[in-house]
This record gives sequence, structure tokens and C-alpha cells, in this order.
Amino acid sequence: MNGYFRLVNREGASLLKLFPPTGEGKPIDVGDVVEYLTMKDYACDLSTIKKAVENAGKEPQEIRIGNETRLNERECYKLTVRPDKMQAYARFFAASEGGEDMTAQEMIHDLELRGIKCGILTDAIEGFFKRREYCEDILVAEGREPVQGKNAYIEYRFNTDKKAKPTLKEDGSVDFFHLNILNHCDKGDVLAVLHPEQPGTPGENLFGDKIQPAEVRKETLKFGHNIELSRDRTMLIAQVNGHVELVEGTVFVSDELAVENVDNATGNIDYEGNVQINGNVTTNFRVKAKGDIVVKGVVEGAVLEAGGNIVIARGMNGMGRGVLKAGGNIISKFLENATAEAEGYVASESILHSKVTAGGEVNVDGRRGFITGGKVCATGSINVKTLGSEMGADTIVEVGADPKIKERINRLQKQIGEDTKLLQTVQPTLITAKQKLAKGVKLGPDQIKQIQSMAALNKEKTEAIAAANQEIDELQKQTGNATEAAVRVKGEVYPGTRICIGDVSMVVQKTTHYCRFIRERGDVKMAPF
Repeated sequence: MNGYFRLVNREGASLLKLFPPTGEGKPIDVGDVVEYLTMKDYACDLSTIKKAVENAGKEPQEIRIGNETRLNERECYKLTVRPDKMQAYARFFAASEGGEDMTAQEMIHDLELRGIKCGILTDAIEGFFKRREYCEDILVAEGREPVQGKNAYIEYRFNTDKKAKPTLKEDGSVDFFHLNILNHCDKGDVLAVLHPEQPGTPGENLFGDKIQPAEVRKETLKFGHNIELSRDRTMLIAQVNGHVELVEGTVFVSDELAVENVDNATGNIDYEGNVQINGNVTTNFRVKAKGDIVVKGVVEGAVLEAGGNIVIARGMNGMGRGVLKAGGNIISKFLENATAEAEGYVASESILHSKVTAGGEVNVDGRRGFITGGKVCATGSINVKTLGSEMGADTIVEVGADPKIKERINRLQKQIGEDTKLLQTVQPTLITAKQKLAKGVKLGPDQIKQIQSMAALNKEKTEAIAAANQEIDELQKQTGNATEAAVRVKGEVYPGTRICIGDVSMVVQKTTHYCRFIRERGDVKMAPF
């Protein structure tokens, strides 16, 4: 039992009787005593009570707290309601000696009078009155928590991951005819299943106020041609044999547009699904597809844009004007004098005088496996057999920072330079006008209008420069985090090659074999492979 106390009223005296705890019960809390006596309007000496509680032995003891005869006090309690109104706790205090005890029914009725309508815990209240454990917070009422519902979700029954890597042959070259990166489907296949949302159930606090559960998210199946929606609108079913792909939340099935060559006979191509070109793509033509583009021949100075992957079996000679843009990966036998941008990885057997950027890795480690000239950037790592050239062709490789972030920083820095030049022409005029006004020189209406316009421009550009500098600082923090990125060279790396990792760089001074470049303690370091 916990320690507790009760009042004792005698002729000409008011006493406080202290009962020590038994077993593992809690000792009397001085705060409880003071609070109770204050509530009952008894004068009390805190130091006397504290000393008596601290020196309490194993037997009950009495201390005088007044010299008047008082009426007996009934058993009572203090009610505490949590701020969220979901739980109420009662802390009971014993009746004075000879005083009247409460009943469970009286307690329940009292709670109802206080406005508590929901969740009165009858068993807990009756349990107290059976054992009367004083000076202990007892949960006497508890609201009903809302039951949260479940968001709807879509189960796609095909591979939606565009990061699948091509198969390498035993000699290290890429098998461009068995890449296993397309999702084939047959007529009648279930492509996606919508699992509907499940609404929640409202809760209720102690005072009967409704507590609404969080809103659940709804989903709808989005799809293109060659797909059938089931009658209950929960399944997508393929209507043709072909390839299935998820592009920006929409499911597409294409039986694939196949052409021999892209040239004067076909013109430019813009297709909703996948495009397969059995021959070549000639200079100045454009191929655009929401799915994948597969070219079994050569791509010249053309532009290829794909929402998915771009695969070029025999490579690309861009002639300085060829461009590849892929929402997935770019896989090409070789890249020469071309620009290639991939959200995923780039894989090739050689990259020559090209500008290549990848959201993932760049792998140039096939049978030839060289990067010579140009600039190759990857958010992840770059793996190559030979890097640079004996002839000293300018070769730059960058890892550890999203190429798009670096491009954004360059644009911001260029804009800051332009705005700064503009301010240098505007501010002297404003200073001169301010000096004239200080000397009492009167300006004409046109002059005032011009100065006001220049002042607004000065404010606008000053704020723009500050915002651009802040954005650059935030972006540079991202470019500086390059602990996992590395450039791995399985063969030779030649002098003059620049290695950039995050926001630091180094220029290779001598030919080195079989090594890797990492960022360590703020510098680019060469380490064993």
C-alpha cells in the first residue's frame, strides 16, 4: 500500500495522521498533503509537514495543524484531464477519521456532472473502492481514439525499376541484343491492380466531441492505348502483345513502332510507346518516344529523346551535333563527338570527345573501355579501363554531384555577374541624385520618375543577387557530399586528365595504372584499386 494521510478532528485540535507505506508502496508526497490542506482551507506549515513526512517511521503518527474543532471531511478526489481531453485521472484522498466514504456510483455520477460523457472506466473506479489505494493517479475515463484508414495504392505487376543493367559477355563487351530491360506482356495479362482506400472510423474525446481520422489518399489507374480497365475499375489488362512501361504514373502498352531506318523516307518520329529502329538514324533527324528507343545500327548527328532507355547497338558518331536524352539509361557501343544525358546510368565501350552526364554511374569498362577528350559527369561513380590519352587530349571526369546541380550553379553565377554589372551602372546615378537632393537641388518630374524606376531596379537586382547566392550556398553543400563517389581505372590514366569529386579536383601528373580516385579530407586522393 502507498503511504497516505487523513485528518483527525478532536475537541480543540485538528490533527494530520500520516500512514507510512507498506511493502513496495510509495511514500507520502508532501505536495499532495499541502494541496489537500489548502483545498480544505487548513493553515499549514510546510517545513513542519515536510519534516514529519521525512521522519515518518513504520507506525502512523499524528501532527497538530490547528487548535480548533472542525467538521469531518468526506473522502474526495482531484480530477486531472489531459490537454487533448482523451484521458482523465483521479487522485483520491482519504476521509477524515470518522468521515464518510464515497461510493463508486457517486464517483461515476460526479464525472457525468463534470461533462464527461465518453469512456468512463467503471471497472477501474470500482477497483479503487475495493482496495482504496490513495495518493495514486488512477485512469478513470478514456476517450476513443480514431481508427486511421488506409491509403489506396497501386500494385504494378511488372518491373518499374529502370536501373536494370545490361549483360556483359565473357570478353567484357556488352550484349546489345539481350539487354533484358524491356517488360514484355501478353494479351490478357493483368498489368496493375488498384487496392482501394479504406476510410477510417471517427473517435470521441471525454466530452463527446468527435475526432476525425486523417484523410486517406485516393488513387486512380492511369493508362494509355492497348489497355482495358476491368468492370470494377480496379485492374488494368493488356489488350495486345507488346511492352509495358510506367511513365510519370501512367501505364503504357505498345506493340512497338518498328522502322528500318530514320531518314528522308520516315521523317522525324514522335511515338507514345517504344521505338525500334532496325537500321540507322541519319543526321539531322529526331526520334522522340515516351518509352524506349532501340537502334540496331548507327546513330549519326541526330537527336534521340526517350522517356525510358536508349540502346544503340553499333554506337553513335554525333559529328558535334548529335544528342541523346533518356529518362532511363543510355547504352551505346561507342559515343563519339556527341552529347548524352541520362537520368539513370550510361554504359559504353568507349567515349571520345563527348559531353556525357548521368544521374547514376558511367561504365566504360568493356573490351576497349576508354574515355578520351570531352567531359564525363556522373552523380555516382565512373568506371573505365583507360582514362585520357598519351596525346594529352583535354579530358575531364566529374563524380559525386548531380550534373544538373552544377549546371544550375553555373547559371546562377552567370546571372549574378550580369546583375552585378547592371548595378554598377545604376548605383552611381542613384548616389548622385541623393547628393543633389541633400543639397536642396530640385529635380524635374521626369528625373524623379527615372530615379524611382532605377531605385526599384536596384532593389530588385540586389534581392535577386542575395537569393542567388543563398541558393548557390545550399547547392554547394550538396556538391560537397561525395564520400561514396569514386573514379575507378582498371588500366591506365594519363597525365593532364582532370578528376573532380564534388567541389574539389586534381590534375593527374604522371601515368598511373590500376587505381581509383576518391575524396579524402577535402582533397582528391589516388588510392589502390
